[in-house]
Amino acid sequence: MTINKISLLVGGEAGAGISRSGFLFAKTCLRGGLCVFGANDYQSLIRGGHNFYTVRAEEEMVYSQADTIDLMIALNKETILLHKNELVSGAGIIYDEDQINVSTEELERDDLTLYPVPLAKIVKELKGSAIMENTVALGAAVALLEYDQELLNQVLLDTFKQKTAEQNIEAAKQGHSYVKEHYSNFGYCLKKTASAGKKRMFLTGNDAIGLGAINAGCKLYAAYPMTPATSILHFLAPLDREYKMEVIQTESEIAAVNMVIGASYAGARAMTATSGGGFCLMSEGLGMAGMTETSPVIVLVQRPGPSTGLPTYTAQGDLRFAIHASQGEFPRIVIAPGNVEECFCMTIEAFNLAEKFQIPVIIVSDKYLAESHGTAELFDQNTIRIDRGNIITEYGGTEEYRRHKLTENGVSPRAVPGMKGAIVRTNADEHDELGYTTEDPVLAKEMADKRFRKLDALAKELENIEAVKFYGLEETDATVLAWGSTKGPIREAMKNLDKEGVKINYLQVLYLSPFPAAKVKKVIESAKKTIIVENNVTSQLSSLIKEHLLTKVDHTILKYDGRPFNPEALASKIKELL
Repeated sequence: MTINKISLLVGGEAGAGISRSGFLFAKTCLRGGLCVFGANDYQSLIRGGHNFYTVRAEEEMVYSQADTIDLMIALNKETILLHKNELVSGAGIIYDEDQINVSTEELERDDLTLYPVPLAKIVKELKGSAIMENTVALGAAVALLEYDQELLNQVLLDTFKQKTAEQNIEAAKQGHSYVKEHYSNFGYCLKKTASAGKKRMFLTGNDAIGLGAINAGCKLYAAYPMTPATSILHFLAPLDREYKMEVIQTESEIAAVNMVIGASYAGARAMTATSGGGFCLMSEGLGMAGMTETSPVIVLVQRPGPSTGLPTYTAQGDLRFAIHASQGEFPRIVIAPGNVEECFCMTIEAFNLAEKFQIPVIIVSDKYLAESHGTAELFDQNTIRIDRGNIITEYGGTEEYRRHKLTENGVSPRAVPGMKGAIVRTNADEHDELGYTTEDPVLAKEMADKRFRKLDALAKELENIEAVKFYGLEETDATVLAWGSTKGPIREAMKNLDKEGVKINYLQVLYLSPFPAAKVKKVIESAKKTIIVENNVTSQLSSLIKEHLLTKVDHTILKYDGRPFNPEALASKIKELL
């Protein structure tokens, strides 16, 4: 009997409530004190196609999905056929034999157990909608795992309105009773742990970015919907009145970026989010933010390209684009969180740095991080620090206020338009200290130098900021270097390798621009062997290391099929390189 360790997959067509049912099972596990990770895979279709949601739950912290499946809820036959080779020996399949005709002979595997449950019949008897079949299946899964059905009931009660909740609870009970009456001895069991009842969060990277924006004091969020960034808009929209912020769906990404730049100029903290195609449209506005020295926060949630690419899948191909987007040269910050905690903390950090140095900050995420659910402890709001930089609340100077005043560190005193005694001028053309257009070559050079002096001050600031994170022992067989959402699979791969006696360490690069060259160099110089892990074709982190350190990494492990790394497969690849 395997206790408190399960990998479950729910699969079916789009529109069948796949993501919701997987999420409900994950929350039920969380309520019992287990640590959970949930990953959503769906095609760019409203109806039809193949969707699936994987849930991994264990007593110890889990950082990613597993490579294999212990229990499958199949709402159509395609799910079984597509994922049959991912099922471990002894795995179970819950399905409706009245709708799906399948046998172990057809699957060419005799080590699987089929658990037919009359999902549609139960729903029909309850006079419920067809989508409730997944709830019946959840009840069946809870019964097979000998888990506490009351936990599922409470999750359903918290999720749906009273009447709908009651219907779903009854559906789950019927599925539970059917399994208890007809089956036994599955081989996997879930039990409440000592952490049951402890308040913890189960949220996505996009949720965490939204929470970070609220806690940072964001007053305007403007965005045009684009997968996989859209859920930030959905998260913030119902909260706008409660937190006294404006949440606006604009007519385009161009409107969105210009709106947040305008709000920033007016003294408000403002943010937008998009994916690669939308960021292309925003790039001219990004240049305007650089020239006018305003401080928007822009979230770039990557998906595979070029063009439309794979709109509902994941990639890390836009790193160089984020670092170099827009014409001309101007400083910007590019940061890449790797889990939900970092999404929250680094969003607040992004707002602080944007205003302190009066430059745009780009938060680079991707579909995998943005839409996967992870377990997290409650964020400690007592540690939140707000730094609005060199902003002045009143102006009483004897000289005319100069928005772009030449200063030693490149950061000018920032007044808010409408302030008594100060006229706040700026210009997307090159300008003088007062903000008037200039084509004077001496002034043009002075202003460019002024803007780039911020990088020297920023480099000193980053000495006191966690620009990189290091995991593992100092002396190991190899050092993995990576950024962003690969963090979860890498940490799981480290656990797997450690069990086999293979020791590796891992350097996570959080700040990509300015690049923390000295910190990365120190780790590379002490490494026996270096391995880059990335979800792109060209290994863009490798190119940054070569650019800033004039050195090459030894090996790369690259994946660019739109899917995230799986930890066991990644561990195997790393072993091959040692």
